[in-house]
Amino acid sequence: MVAKFDLTDDSVVVIIGTGAGGGVLANELAQKGVKVVALEAGGRYLPEDYINDEWESFSQLAWLDARTTSGSWRVAKDFGGLPAWIVKAVGGTTTHWAGASLRFQDHEWKALTTYGAVEGASLLDWPIDAAEMAPWYEKAEDKLGVTRTGNRPGLPGNNNYKVFEKGALALGYKEVSTGRMAIESSNENSSRIACQQTGFCFQGCKWGAKWSAAYTDIPEGEATGNLEVRERSHVAKILHNDEGKVTGVEYFDAEGNLQFQAARIVCLAGNTFESPRLLLNSASSMFPNGLANSSDQVGRNYMRHTTGSVYGIFDKPVKMWRGTTMAGIVQDEARHDPSRGFVGGYELETLALGLPFMAAFLNPGAWGRGFTTALDHYENMAGMWIVGEDMPQSTNRVTLSDATDQYGLKVANVHFDDHPNDVAMRNHAYKQGMAIYDAVGATRSFPTPPYPSTHNLGTNRMSERPEDGVCNKWGQTHDIANLFISDGSQFTTGAAENPTLTIVALAIRQADHIAREMAAGTI
Repeated sequence: MVAKFDLTDDSVVVIIGTGAGGGVLANELAQKGVKVVALEAGGRYLPEDYINDEWESFSQLAWLDARTTSGSWRVAKDFGGLPAWIVKAVGGTTTHWAGASLRFQDHEWKALTTYGAVEGASLLDWPIDAAEMAPWYEKAEDKLGVTRTGNRPGLPGNNNYKVFEKGALALGYKEVSTGRMAIESSNENSSRIACQQTGFCFQGCKWGAKWSAAYTDIPEGEATGNLEVRERSHVAKILHNDEGKVTGVEYFDAEGNLQFQAARIVCLAGNTFESPRLLLNSASSMFPNGLANSSDQVGRNYMRHTTGSVYGIFDKPVKMWRGTTMAGIVQDEARHDPSRGFVGGYELETLALGLPFMAAFLNPGAWGRGFTTALDHYENMAGMWIVGEDMPQSTNRVTLSDATDQYGLKVANVHFDDHPNDVAMRNHAYKQGMAIYDAVGATRSFPTPPYPSTHNLGTNRMSERPEDGVCNKWGQTHDIANLFISDGSQFTTGAAENPTLTIVALAIRQADHIAREMAAGTI
């Protein structure tokens, strides 16, 4: 039974956003008997609605509302109005994600302690560690059905993986596999069918083999009778009372009318751009710099992972687009080894773009023979993606732009400059990626620049001390006890691993904490 709660019901928990953080949090709370209203800016799309065409799917799912950019990063030049490739829909970017589900390494929870102070970086240790997160990771892996965990077999390797694996082994790499993926690898013991190797993972899995909150956690939560999801509901402002406690949110409904939903607790899971934007747009006389921003840390320390791609061209067809998009990983370089010229590490993961996106992202703005001959050899191409730990910097931040959106609200400006550590890491990864393909006879191998960010982290970071961040170890804001951060913006540092599993694990843990504190009457 899908619930329907009154706008004046101040006993509900309001969750803003329904992705890996908000969607999971909503279900976990609903399962515990907590009444939840989830507000989602986008519409609802299910596997039967997804489109196996890159540009049509992009138009259907991508967050295309106005944003601005600044800074020296390549994305600002190539895609100035599109700093991120994320989804505006029920389920959030869990519709678009590739499914890679990796735990942080133990040392990555304590980056400042492990790496030491890095000039120009605002490194900080997380207020939690690997031991505390281990049981929550296990729950997340079971929820997502992650391969190579809990006796679940790995996915088979496609041609793109076989080229990748052969080259990696030739270089002496040891940690090479089809990875830990939230994609069903068999039809046993699961409500989802096994991967059909269609190859449109980024466009939404039409088989439902890949985990997405859109068709797992959201309907499971709704079935309890404790969750109401209001789609096409764009939150404008979080309101508070004279004691400084939040009282609810104003939002524009599907018809464009401004509504107010009362709340006992508000959980912000709108993604790393929209969450700080909303806190800043909610400034008041009591909170003149924005909600939860007494530290001046809201919006700061934006991280996007050190990324880039490497492609190899061979004398015979590879047809990299066939099969799972990202079921392949080399983890040897994820270690912390400063002898390479940088702190932290990176993963190398298989990647295949279709021909339309390859033309758009190969080298934006390029033309001439070098560009066209690469596309001419698309059938013979193999591809990989770099995912590395980038350095948080206080100057890499989300602020309010002078531009406004369709509701008259100031939009997010995303400012980013690479740290020298990021540049050194990317160059090392480019070199190793090309060496992998050269080791198996590539006729040509080349790097390509980062495309709009898919891993967006920081901007409302966790911290032990209130002056260093925005929220505590539970995601509870330091300034306002009944306001929580529930998405990737709470990341203190980014680690080298794809972030979704960690976001889900934190959401499960946060739901347990919120339900316990509500029962005790402390919030």
